[in-house]
Amino acid sequence: MAEISRIITAMGWPLAIILAWLAGEVLHRCTRLPRISLYGLVGFVMAQLMPDSFASGASSTVTLLANLAFGLILFEFGYRINLHWLRINPWIAVSGLAESAATFGVVYLISHLTQMPPLTSLLLAALAMSSSPAAVLRVINEADSAGQVTERVLHLVAINCVLALFVFKVVVGFWVFQTSGSLPQAVSHSLIELGGAAVLGGLLGWLVPALLRQLGALARDGTLAFAMGVMLLVLLAHALDVSPVLATLTFGLAARHSRVMLSRTERNFGAIGELLAVLLFVFAATALEWERVLAGAALGAVLVLARFLVKTAAVMLFARVGGISWRKGLLTGVALAPMSVFVTLLLEQTRYVGIVLVDELAALAAMTLLLEVLGPVLTQRALIWAHETPAEEEH
Repeated sequence: MAEISRIITAMGWPLAIILAWLAGEVLHRCTRLPRISLYGLVGFVMAQLMPDSFASGASSTVTLLANLAFGLILFEFGYRINLHWLRINPWIAVSGLAESAATFGVVYLISHLTQMPPLTSLLLAALAMSSSPAAVLRVINEADSAGQVTERVLHLVAINCVLALFVFKVVVGFWVFQTSGSLPQAVSHSLIELGGAAVLGGLLGWLVPALLRQLGALARDGTLAFAMGVMLLVLLAHALDVSPVLATLTFGLAARHSRVMLSRTERNFGAIGELLAVLLFVFAATALEWERVLAGAALGAVLVLARFLVKTAAVMLFARVGGISWRKGLLTGVALAPMSVFVTLLLEQTRYVGIVLVDELAALAAMTLLLEVLGPVLTQRALIWAHETPAEEEH
């Protein structure tokens, strides 16, 4: 009996990935819901039924694979960002700054009013600023979406994620200051970490395309080379203690502006990318515990609603000056709903400096679970209502 129990425990991760993939494929065909919502739901249920099997979720191997999966998605996400477009239409950047700042302020105010400690409120507000680039990009690719709303969503997600990462790192610096006693050292370490990540990603974004041009292999070997570049970058980021999120995002951005063309068949990095994506969304959900979700459910629901309303209203406010209708501004704001994967991996990275923030933020656990499942659905529906997906997606 003990041997059977040991085998079942060891099979936790492979079983969760297989069941999540099957559920995603079967239920997507029946309901047209995004596959990633179903991956997260299966991961959460499995983690509650077999908690011992997912105790390795914080282990280096599983976490590294999840970061690699996130890195591949962030590379592709960064590649979709057009800085020239932001220069031509600066109102997109302005709306991104406004909705991020407004979200931060409202979430901090609500958290503070519930007697949450100031630093905890700041961390929660910083994380609430973000939208999940992984969830948004996967929904866009799955729905084969293209158009004004799609492109604005991508650029707004990039802006608020960079801002959220910056504010989060600064607040963590203050948190470290409480134990180290040196404020300049704590804050400068956070800023150096972000600067180092951007430089590392930019350097690789120049080096890999240059190498491929010399080899004459851009069309044939581009996908493999960029995948290996992401793997190298994630490993270097962990070794050098810099942000793998910003590094891989910058890598994709630099590769795009090196005039490298990725073909449509290379989206999601093929079968390996698909497999790692299932692991990533399962991993994000297994980090949550039912007791913590239940404890933070009331506040989490209020914060999710406040975040949703603020982001939507802020994007709508700048819609007309930014060149789109009020309706498309509304749909763009709705599509910014997901945030779970970004938050989970950011919190995992803080464990390396001895800060276990998940345990401090029960409301965040409830927000993460709700937006893990509901967020991609809202993004999908917004893209469909904007008529930027093939007709069959609307049925």
